[in-house]
Amino acid sequence: MPTEVSLISKYPDLEGKVALVTGGSRGIGAMTCLALARSGVKVAVNGRDEAAIDTVVASIRAQGGTACAAPADCADLAAVQAMREKVTDALGAPELLLPFAGGGSSRPMPFCDISEQDWRSSLDQNLTSTFFVLKTFLPALLARGSGAIVTMASAGGRVAAGAPAAYGAAKAGIIMLTRHLAAETGASGIRVNCISPSAVMTGRTAERIPPERQQQMRAAFPLGRLGQPEDIAAAALFLLSSASAWITGATLDVAGGRVMS
Repeated sequence: MPTEVSLISKYPDLEGKVALVTGGSRGIGAMTCLALARSGVKVAVNGRDEAAIDTVVASIRAQGGTACAAPADCADLAAVQAMREKVTDALGAPELLLPFAGGGSSRPMPFCDISEQDWRSSLDQNLTSTFFVLKTFLPALLARGSGAIVTMASAGGRVAAGAPAAYGAAKAGIIMLTRHLAAETGASGIRVNCISPSAVMTGRTAERIPPERQQQMRAAFPLGRLGQPEDIAAAALFLLSSASAWITGATLDVAGGRVMS
């Protein structure tokens, strides 16, 4: 597991809380799980690869933290509902929700070439999975009268360039879903914000993009580098903590200046 988590600030006000991170078995999600645990949060690690989940859980426990495995396909409502029961039994009802699970086709293509399968897969893996997690876990936050949610969009949902159209539409949908939920739940003591990253060098991304292409990409970012998982995890913890107590309904572009709004 990555060790860069030590670069992320701790937030003492998060200590003792319970968080669910979907898509938490690799990359940005895994780094966020480790950062949360470092701040004393009890973490439910979701994903579909149980071996990868177990690696993250073991890393958290090795550092003295508390975590449980929560495998489920978040595009399956029944599976998400079953996951809620497992997480609640193991750690208690989460008061911090991070529906980060996503995916879909990575191949931009002409609009007329987008298949029904590509379209539905992008929406299901991104927008629908986020909706199912929020729908399933939100009632406990409402009953508590407090909580914080951070959703995951993408620069592909902010700028019509580079990303597949279906993926961009799904991520843009997450941004609007976030705003609707923030407006509805603010009076109940719940804050809902969104992170929108640009190119982040996860392990998989680094393997897929040749070094020379990475160098070319860096030139497009005003800050002169590509993102790292800890950049996104640090933003997530800020938005969950009391340091952002008067922020809700916002979309934070963690994009090295590539997206400015």
